[in-house]
Amino acid sequence: MSRRRQAEKREFIPDPRYQSQLVSQLINMVMSCGKKSLAQRIVYSAFERASEKLEKGDPVDLLLGALENARPKLEVKSRRVGGATYQVPVELSYERQQGLALRWMVASARARKGISMGEALANEIIDAYNGTGTVVRKKEETHRMAQANRAFAHLRW
Repeated sequence: MSRRRQAEKREFIPDPRYQSQLVSQLINMVMSCGKKSLAQRIVYSAFERASEKLEKGDPVDLLLGALENARPKLEVKSRRVGGATYQVPVELSYERQQGLALRWMVASARARKGISMGEALANEIIDAYNGTGTVVRKKEETHRMAQANRAFAHLRW
């Protein structure tokens, strides 16, 4: 990791159907081996399934609601002091919260075996929207770890 300067943030090009940078970010997370059109097909089919099951109009609002329940506010980072390593709780920036939530959502959808990726992603979005599922459980687990280690918060840098 370079210590010279901060890496500059790049803007995501909005996706063609919904004109949303958030959807574009999700498509990029789903994409593997550079197959963007396949990733778009998966995400769009997941949106259609999710909005059909929940009877919501706009899938982007559905995704925003799901991310609101899945975004972690705190996480722990390892900090070495003397010879000991402490888990120090730190607050997260909005971009990191969003990235973690999307990454967890895609990973848990990939972990669901026996169904197509579009269906698995739709189920993950629905579960996160309803406040249940693996992504929300992972968020709560992260928060629990941060709460357990709040005694080391003074070691934050």
